[in-house]
Amino acid sequence: MIVIIDYGMGNIGSIVNMIRKAGGESLVSDDHNVIEQAEKLILPGVGAFDHGMRNLEERGLIPLLGRKVKEEKIPILGVCLGMQLFAKSSEEGLLPGLGWIDAACRKFSFSGEDQGLRIPHMGWNEIRIRKSSPLIGDMYEDARFYFVHSYYVDCANESDLLASCHYGFDFAAAVQHENIFATQFHPEKSHKYGLLVMKNFVAL
Repeated sequence: MIVIIDYGMGNIGSIVNMIRKAGGESLVSDDHNVIEQAEKLILPGVGAFDHGMRNLEERGLIPLLGRKVKEEKIPILGVCLGMQLFAKSSEEGLLPGLGWIDAACRKFSFSGEDQGLRIPHMGWNEIRIRKSSPLIGDMYEDARFYFVHSYYVDCANESDLLASCHYGFDFAAAVQHENIFATQFHPEKSHKYGLLVMKNFVAL
């Protein structure tokens, strides 16, 4: 069973629907007993970094999730803010992140000919796959995904970079470190391309 972590940061219904389309079953919960039984986890999220970390802390979820992910090694997928919370820190806030990925979140900043690029980065963009992974295996050649974000994940280790996207410069569109998967784009809003990502996650 896939458990989608409900920590008050929105965007959960569309993920539930996409998992169903992908042939999977899911529960939305912040109940510790339910999360204990999870075979896979999804950490979604839309909003501010510190708000997300504070909500996880208030629900007592940080130690539990750390044990499930780092000790039991069950697969977890972070989406948008969920991906950013996997990092060590963010320029958006003061609180430390979960630190599961050796990375920091930075705000988009452009100069020169790119100075006119809008923030947030919003809309459809192609990605460049940087390493093989079961999450985006057999991806369509013309794959495009939907992004909405003002901050991006800057990985310290290139080996964690699963896919990149270009918006003024290349940034991490997806990462993977062992059993930890994450996408800056929204697979649940990315039509057949996102559906394939979710099918791959369900099949892990």
